[in-house]
Amino acid sequence: MARTAAVRRKTSETDISLKLDLDGAGVSQITTGIGFFDHMLSLLSRHSRIDLTLEAVGDIHVDFHHTVEDVGIALGAALKEALGDKKGIERYGSAMLPMDESLARVAVDLAGRPYLVFRAGFTAEKVGDFDAGLVEEFMQAMAANAGMNLHIEVPWGKNAHHVSEAIFKGLARALRAAVMVTGGDIPSTKGTL
Repeated sequence: MARTAAVRRKTSETDISLKLDLDGAGVSQITTGIGFFDHMLSLLSRHSRIDLTLEAVGDIHVDFHHTVEDVGIALGAALKEALGDKKGIERYGSAMLPMDESLARVAVDLAGRPYLVFRAGFTAEKVGDFDAGLVEEFMQAMAANAGMNLHIEVPWGKNAHHVSEAIFKGLARALRAAVMVTGGDIPSTKGTL
């Protein structure tokens, strides 16, 4: 059974079309109008092996917030849809990911109970013209809409680009483990997720 999803989200601030395949090869085609964000999403796709096609048009002349948050909402909704009843998935995934001087620890539970713990400091407010604080906004929106318990901790890191990259790659590796199908049952003593 294909574990794919297509989501369209259109508001007065953004227009987003997103397709993903959980059993892909990490191929992506991403256009948001925000170069650094495109780079982070490409890393997420590549290292999770989730194929991702995304086109987002937003009011980036105002700032990047609406586009980044709405992409998180759409990606979370697509992950939830593609996982279906979650039968046979590993459910949990974690990764410790170094990126030069930065280290990210990321843990995921796809149980359907959304919660974000985000402990990452940025030494700079911006990466180019991208507000570093939007990394947390994206993660919050995605976790809430995927029904994902997501813990992100960066115990050290100086370069805001490297910190962001470690977070996105760590999330990718944790998701890759969590969505993997290794059985046939619902991974819960409750019998449902």
